[in-house]
Amino acid sequence: MLTITKPRDVQIAPIGADTKVFRSRTWDRLKFEVEYSLQKGTTANSYLIQGDKTALIDPPGESFTENYLASLQERLDVAGLDYIVIQHFNGNRAATLKAILALAPQAKFVCSNTAAIALQEYFKEETEELNLIVVRGKESLDLGRGHHLQFITTPTPKWPDSLVTYDPLSKILFADKFFGAHVCGDQIFDEGWAVYSEDRRFYYDCLHASQPKQVLSALDKIADLEVKFYASGHGPLVRYGMTELTGLYRKWSEKQNSLDLKVALLYASAYGNTATVAQAIAKGLTKSGVAVESINCEVNSASEIEEALEKCDAFIIGSPTLGGHAPTQIQTALGIILNTVPTSKLAGVFGSFGWSGEAIDLLENKLKDTGYKFGFEPIRVKFKPTDVVLQQVKEAAIDFAQALKKSQKRRAPRPSIAASGSDRTAQAVGRLVGSLCVVAAKRGDVASGMLASWVSQATFNPPGLTVAVAKDRALESLTHSGDKFVLNILAEGTQLHKHFMKRFDPGEDRFVNVNTEEAQNGCVILSDALAYLECTIKNRMECGDHWIVYAVAEQGQVLDTESVTAVHFRKTGNYY
Repeated sequence: MLTITKPRDVQIAPIGADTKVFRSRTWDRLKFEVEYSLQKGTTANSYLIQGDKTALIDPPGESFTENYLASLQERLDVAGLDYIVIQHFNGNRAATLKAILALAPQAKFVCSNTAAIALQEYFKEETEELNLIVVRGKESLDLGRGHHLQFITTPTPKWPDSLVTYDPLSKILFADKFFGAHVCGDQIFDEGWAVYSEDRRFYYDCLHASQPKQVLSALDKIADLEVKFYASGHGPLVRYGMTELTGLYRKWSEKQNSLDLKVALLYASAYGNTATVAQAIAKGLTKSGVAVESINCEVNSASEIEEALEKCDAFIIGSPTLGGHAPTQIQTALGIILNTVPTSKLAGVFGSFGWSGEAIDLLENKLKDTGYKFGFEPIRVKFKPTDVVLQQVKEAAIDFAQALKKSQKRRAPRPSIAASGSDRTAQAVGRLVGSLCVVAAKRGDVASGMLASWVSQATFNPPGLTVAVAKDRALESLTHSGDKFVLNILAEGTQLHKHFMKRFDPGEDRFVNVNTEEAQNGCVILSDALAYLECTIKNRMECGDHWIVYAVAEQGQVLDTESVTAVHFRKTGNYY
């Protein structure tokens, strides 16, 4: 099949007084999106403010350097650039910064102290000294013509150097990693903002659900600002849905903070790979209803690490391997664990490496020798994790969350005889029955399947159906709008359901030793099913501990005309 790839481009538009947005766009999936993309493309938004002096905010990464610089030079004498505001720094952005600095060596970088240290280290071979304006509190910068930029530090575990920028004249908040979405299109602002709701929630879940305290702190810092709209780092600028999205960020973060179980997730990352794995672990935990306290050991103090470990119900620690060893910060964190954390707390180990992975072995052996029990087998990732590896990591994290919940239930006091009587409501709910089916989904190289009984026809025209998918199911991440699946309807008396009821290891192929064929939408048809439907998901709704997925059946076939549909009978509505 011929795949037509749209070229990358830069969309430029005025958005306020003397202010333009440069939206570097791609409909392809970029490598930095691997851990938090629904494959809808993205924009990397940069901003130009031209007062008496000129400031450039957040030039994009190296994927866009050539197009971005060409577009910038058409509208600006880059040699006369005064300031480059870096709201967070990473190596991906460095190539563009180098190209700009070659044209404007006098330009001053405006950034947090953490970013300044990283910039100096990165550019030490390029120049003896960078022109830096370091933001440590609420510093400001006067560009003239009324543009008196205010800088607010908003550090998080994932971006310890993060800050946001506010222009009181235009009332624009340049929000960097907050309030974004990975979606590409022609809309500059979010007219009809509800269509972006799923993408914004997914973006929050992937990037911010594991750092709710820091999100709430950032929201408090900007609460008193008179903001016209958020100029986000990715996706449409947030204007029409700003009030709604701000409230949701607070609601989601407060919910994460209020969860009963908490896991301390400690890590350091040399090249970003270990941090990517940590992000996938956090996603698996949070979707399972377990709170995460992310601790970047490179920036958190020993007392902060100790406090987080003391308050957590379990911990997971990850490390890169540098020269055959774990970084000093990880060795310090390990020492704190061994000296202060009871062995009754569930543990986990992960890491990435280029050659041998000795740091992971060190963590595993030290914790095992001390007597800690692991919630998953140590995760070892060589080089940059792929989609398939990240899916396996998420599934391992889901297993960890389930093991943690079981361990807490065993420790909880048994209910009294009066409290353990029959739950009449649950018994009544259990009498609801549905078709017994196997949902087979696939996106790119990632595939999964699950047994489902909460399935129902929802519409006649178009022919549509709903499936309830628990938040902690491995398949859940493949059930977003636009995703495709095959609903395999099972026959009464089939043994297929027993195969899909068993526990699968993270990343294990669900369809081994099962007769299958490939559907036109790329998913799996069970050859021994009663019937099948090829479906495309149109939308979904969050309902308690499940997502209700609505999909349209595009084609299907009855494979067994003699049998009848299998249904699932339950004694109670409290479990499947």
